[in-house]
Amino acid sequence: MIRRLTQLFVGLGLYGFSMALMIRADLGLDPWDVFHQGLSHRTPLSFGLIVCAVGAAVLLLWVPLRQRPGIGTVANVVVIGLAADASLALLPDFQGLPLRGVMLAASIVLNGIAGGLYIGAGLGPGPRDGLMTGLVRRTGWPIRRVRTGIELVVLASGWLLGGTVGLGTVAYALAIGPLVQVFLPLFTIREPAGEAVAVPAE
Repeated sequence: MIRRLTQLFVGLGLYGFSMALMIRADLGLDPWDVFHQGLSHRTPLSFGLIVCAVGAAVLLLWVPLRQRPGIGTVANVVVIGLAADASLALLPDFQGLPLRGVMLAASIVLNGIAGGLYIGAGLGPGPRDGLMTGLVRRTGWPIRRVRTGIELVVLASGWLLGGTVGLGTVAYALAIGPLVQVFLPLFTIREPAGEAVAVPAE
């Protein structure tokens, strides 16, 4: 359990850092962060606090879906947003397209590693992942259709609110699935008998 908790919190902290790095690259964000950033432009709350607030609101949607949160779910709501705000306070704005491109690529790779870490800890999905899997279970629709539908809604909403859509948005959409597929097996914690701890579907 100590290893799982350590891996969980390292993964969540790295996830928040990768989000901040993508914001500083300023070449476009992933769909949920377009939404988070758009909301932060319209409210006095920081980006990280918006991430926390949206996570808590999404978690409420688990009730009719009869989803059960885990330790990792609750930690996800709190840690990622705080880590993002702390990282944004430390990271400078990157100048020049080549440097911004490198930082964008690094942020996406780090996000994939972070996802593998916290999902592989097996302590519960994040609120947004749980919403997706809950809808899949309740509707019987394919996971790709549900995930795509959710992300199109939040992307369009975030863009209308002023969130940044660009090359990074497309790059993230194309790369994050394969990256998590690579890193998740590396970080999935297995029981002594050799069976993997159950993790949420991607």
